Amino acid sequence: MSKFLVAGASGFVGKALCDELSRHGYMVRAANRSNHSKAENSDWHHEEVVVGALDVQTDWSAALAGVGVVIHLAARVHVMHDTAADPLEEFRRVNVAGTEHLARCAAASGVKRMVYVSSIKVNGEETPDGRIYSEQDIPAPQDPYGVSKWEAEQALQRVAHETGLEIVIVRPPLVYGAGVKGNFAQMLRIVARGVPLPFASVHNKRDLVYVGNLVDALIACATHPAAAGQTYLLGDGEPVSTSQLLRHLAQALDVPLRVFPLPPQLLVLAGRLLGKSAQVERLLGSLQVDSGKIRSQLNWTPPYTLQQGLQATAEWYRKSKT
Repeated sequence: MSKFLVAGASGFVGKALCDELSRHGYMVRAANRSNHSKAENSDWHHEEVVVGALDVQTDWSAALAGVGVVIHLAARVHVMHDTAADPLEEFRRVNVAGTEHLARCAAASGVKRMVYVSSIKVNGEETPDGRIYSEQDIPAPQDPYGVSKWEAEQALQRVAHETGLEIVIVRPPLVYGAGVKGNFAQMLRIVARGVPLPFASVHNKRDLVYVGNLVDALIACATHPAAAGQTYLLGDGEPVSTSQLLRHLAQALDVPLRVFPLPPQLLVLAGRLLGKSAQVERLLGSLQVDSGKIRSQLNWTPPYTLQQGLQATAEWYRKSKT
C-alpha cells in the first residue's frame, strides 16, 4: 500500500484529510511548515516531517522518501487585504515555483501521482446568467491568487509531460466544516449573535463543498486509475442562495434568523462606501460548478449532504465557544 504525503497537513483541510486517510488504513506522512501541529492536535497520530517554507529551496528529500502519492494542499492563500508590495509575485514564488519544485522532487523520488488542490478561482469569480462552471471553460482568473493557481496547474502539466508523474487537479469552491476560518466563520458568528441581516431579497446560487466531501474526493483522485491526468470541479451538489444559507445556519445553530429585504443595488452601494465591495459581491453573486465529470469518471458521490455538513460545522462552532 502506498504511503501518502500530505503537504500542508496542519491546515483546515489537511487535518481532515490526514484523519480520513488514516481511517481508510493508509500510511500518512504529514508535511508542515513548522512542528506546531502535534501541540495543536493532541490526537495527532500521523508521522510528521517539517519542511519549512514552500518555495524553490524547500528540501523535500526526507518527506518524499518511500512515498507513492502526494496530495498538495500547501499554498499562499487568498487574503482580502494583501500587504505584499507585489502580491502576484509573492503568490508566484510560493504557489507556482514552490509547487513545481515539489512536483519535480516527487518525480525524481519515484512518486507515482500528485493530487493538486487548486481553486475554482481559476475559472473565475462568478457565474452570471445561469451559467455553470465546468472543466471545459477557458480559465479566467481575476485576482493574483487565482492567476497563481492557474499558472501552477500549467507548470504541473509540464512536469507531467516531462517526467511521467501523474497529475490530478481539483478545483473546489468555498470549503466549510469544523475548523473553517475567514468569511464563513464570520458568518457563523454573526448568525449566532442574531444580528439582523439585509439579505432576504438575495436569490443567487452558490456551490459550496463540505470538507468531508472534499477529502473523500481527494482520496478518490489519489487512488482511482481513471483520475490520472484529469482536472475536476466538485461541490456538494446543492447550490444555495445567501438567504437560504443563512437560514440553514440558523437552524443548525438553533437560533432565530433575523433577515430583512434590501434592494441589491443598495447593498452594492453600501459595499462601495464601506470598502467591502468584494465581500458584498460574493454575497450577492452566483457561483455554480458542474461536478458531473468526477461523479461519472470516478463513480464519486458526496458522502454528506449540505444539511449534514452545515450541522457538523455548527456543532463544532458551538463546542469551540464553550
